[in-house]
Amino acid sequence: MATEKSAFIFDMDGTIVDNMAFHTKSWITFFEQRGMSIDEEEFFRTTAGRQGKEIIRAHMGEHLEDHEVVALNQEKESVYRELYGPHRKTVGGFDDLIARAKQQGVVLAVATAAPTANIEFTLDGLDLRRHFDVIVGAADVARGKPNPDGFLLAAERCGVAPANCIVFEDAPLGVEAARRAGMRCVVLTTTLPAEAFAEFDNVIAIASDFSALDIDALFAA
Repeated sequence: MATEKSAFIFDMDGTIVDNMAFHTKSWITFFEQRGMSIDEEEFFRTTAGRQGKEIIRAHMGEHLEDHEVVALNQEKESVYRELYGPHRKTVGGFDDLIARAKQQGVVLAVATAAPTANIEFTLDGLDLRRHFDVIVGAADVARGKPNPDGFLLAAERCGVAPANCIVFEDAPLGVEAARRAGMRCVVLTTTLPAEAFAEFDNVIAIASDFSALDIDALFAA
C-alpha cells in the first residue's frame, strides 16, 4: 500500500448493511398510505443516496414547510427501523476488511445520507461506531448524493486527500458523488447488478461482498 495517508469511506445503507430493500419498501408504504403510486425500481435508481428531505420534497412538493418535512421523514424512518430491525447485520466480510485496514493504518470513515437516528440504529446497534475515525451524515451536509459534499467532508475530517480515498458504494448516485469528489470507488452489488455501473470510470472493483477484497490491490488500482 502507498505510504501516503489513505482512507476508506463507506456509504452505510446498502454497503455496510444490506438494507436497501427495506428502505425502498418503507418509502413505498409511506407514499401508498397517501394515495401515491411509486415504481419501485425507478424509485431506487433515482433516490438511493439522496436525503429523506430531498425525496419527500421531490415527491410531495417544494411547498412543504421544513417542520412538515422533518415530521414526515421521521414517520418514514420509524417504519424502516421497525421493518429492518430483526434483519440487521453487516454485509459479508465487512468486519474482517475493516480490521485488516486498521492494521495497515487506513483511516476509516462513514459518509451517509442517513439521519442521525438511523446512524445510531445501524452503527450503535451493531457496535460499529468505535471502529470509525469519522462519521458524516445528513445533519452534516445540506445536499445528498450525487453531490460530493459528504465524501469531501469525510476526507477533510480524515485529513486525507480525495485522491487517496476509496469509497465503497452500492448505488449509481453514490458512485457519481465519488467521481465528482475525485475518488475511486468499489461497488457492492447488494442491490443492483454490475452492469448498472458500466458507465463509471472511477470504479476499480465490483464485488458481491467484502470477503475477497485485497487492500493492497485496491490502493494499487
